Amino acid sequence: MKITLAKTAGFCFGVNRAVNMVYDLLENGKKVEVLVIRSHGVGEEIYRQAAASGAEVSDATCPFVAKIHRIVSENSKAGDTVLIAGDEQHQEVKGIIGHTYNDYYVFSSDDDLEKLLEIHPEITKKSITAVSQTTFNAQKWKKSQKILKKVCTNLKIFDTICSATADRQNEAKLLAEDNDAMVVIGGKHSSNTRKLTELCASICERTYAVETAAEIKPEFFEGVFTVGVVAGASTPAGIIKEVIKTMSEILQPVEEQVEVNETVQKSFEEMTDEEAFEASLNSLTGDQKVVGTVIAVNPSEITVDIGRGVTGYITKDEYSSNPNADLLSEVKVNDEFNLIIMKINDQEGTAMLSKRRYDAIAGWDNIVSAKESGEILHGTVNDVVKGGVTVYSNNVRIFIPASQATASRNDSLEDLKGKEVDFRIIEIGRGRRAIGSIRSVLREARKEAIEKVWSNIAVGDRFTGVVKSLTGYGAFVDIGGVDGMVHISELSWTRIKNPSEVLSVGDTIEVYVKALDTEKRKISLGYKKAEDNPWTIFQNKYAVGDVVTVTIVSMTSYGAFARIIPGVDGLIHISQIANKRIAKPQDELKVGQEVDAKITAIDLEKKRVSLSIRALLPEEPVASLEEPDEVVATTEEVIEAPAADAEAPIEESAE
Repeated sequence: MKITLAKTAGFCFGVNRAVNMVYDLLENGKKVEVLVIRSHGVGEEIYRQAAASGAEVSDATCPFVAKIHRIVSENSKAGDTVLIAGDEQHQEVKGIIGHTYNDYYVFSSDDDLEKLLEIHPEITKKSITAVSQTTFNAQKWKKSQKILKKVCTNLKIFDTICSATADRQNEAKLLAEDNDAMVVIGGKHSSNTRKLTELCASICERTYAVETAAEIKPEFFEGVFTVGVVAGASTPAGIIKEVIKTMSEILQPVEEQVEVNETVQKSFEEMTDEEAFEASLNSLTGDQKVVGTVIAVNPSEITVDIGRGVTGYITKDEYSSNPNADLLSEVKVNDEFNLIIMKINDQEGTAMLSKRRYDAIAGWDNIVSAKESGEILHGTVNDVVKGGVTVYSNNVRIFIPASQATASRNDSLEDLKGKEVDFRIIEIGRGRRAIGSIRSVLREARKEAIEKVWSNIAVGDRFTGVVKSLTGYGAFVDIGGVDGMVHISELSWTRIKNPSEVLSVGDTIEVYVKALDTEKRKISLGYKKAEDNPWTIFQNKYAVGDVVTVTIVSMTSYGAFARIIPGVDGLIHISQIANKRIAKPQDELKVGQEVDAKITAIDLEKKRVSLSIRALLPEEPVASLEEPDEVVATTEEVIEAPAADAEAPIEESAE
């Protein structure tokens, strides 16, 4: 059997200080004529009565409780309504109430707070100061803060839970998770002991609360291999040792199997409140939090004041998880940071602090909450690692497996590096391990985009799309979650053999909806622009009678076809090639040759243009047969020029 005693078990700093003060009074011969203020503190009225009676007062109020008194007194005098999270019948809360000068309300849980706000909705419109009992449940306080932040427009929240209480609850939680049974030692009426019991019982079913060793029973440990032991802040060390001894005798463990991690507490004799507080900093751990005000900053380090004459230092590495953070541009004098104390040097009055670790602790709560709610988080892909990628969000490193990192398994992970992504948490593991999924968000977003497109799309709608793939008959274009197809005939006003002559995968293009099949969910897209229609260009630029330079593109027995502009060819009838009779067009022309010709007729409806070289030449005398002055191509005697319109291809007849 293994017994593990919490390092934080027993007297906290405040209780230890109060006990030592009483011992000091007794050693100095003081008797009942001295009024000792308990560590829980009292209200202003008690101090006034003591002063009026002339009694000698020894104030053993815990400095952390005294801090709440100052906050409540100052803000209440300024007109704030005070909200106190705690047990209204607890002596500490009664003492806090005794320092209010305005309206106050006490609530014991987040549910209690919501009921209070329902009964008194006017509270949300007032200037509010919110504090908590030093031993209040940290998780309940966080939930209460979220409620207040949502509804109160003028709110000041002070994190007044004692760091020792937070440490005690955190360690109790870890022990409850790792042991078969838990024993909580402390008074039945002690607030922080009750909260430890509730916390352990919510995690470990076999949790037992005892005040003394006499309450330990053998049946507590039947079928148990490991036991964790925690104790309230006002539980004397002697009682803790008696409980451990009794448990050891019942379980008869090997001496090495019993782990008793006793916290060495420093004597606070002959210390002022300020000195006692400073001395207490010696025992602070990496889980303890302070607020620091920036007093200086340089490229590699930030100097902060954390109060009580202690100067703190935050290195660049401990400022942010971002290795490229620029302290000079991001930090200014008088900025306030929530920090974790990493190390204290009491001789020099300095502390090594970490903002990055505080942010990570706070961020982890957000990550866990996001797993429960399914909330979509935002982060930056920091690196590609074996089996996936890592993303930083809320100052926490999240692992995204390769199977969950991209929309398709064929997509490259390397392309994600440095990019901002949306993801959701799909698994929380031990040791602050979180696993996320980018793919689930992408698929959900794509599904929503598809439904949005289909609910609004209509023929004629225009989209900016991205070419996703090419085939022999056209291109598939993503128009916002939905793919449409641009037929090859819609890619160009001139005839092309393959879509790759016009587009490449990844191109961003403007398209419009030509046709829809809502049943089969198919979209036909158009790409050609009306203003790019070569016949529109021709119509705007040329007229009958204009002389143009053309290029011979093909010849037939009845004439030659000449390119006027890309997409528009005209026919030079054999009778209009020369000012004399010729047997065939090849006698005067060859493919690729440039010549000047006159536009003699335009039929836009049939997309025909007649050209004449002869019209620009001097007339030769006719020796025999009389020839017509001008021949214009007709439907019966010519085959029209190849048109850009792919629906009426005629290349075969123009060769």
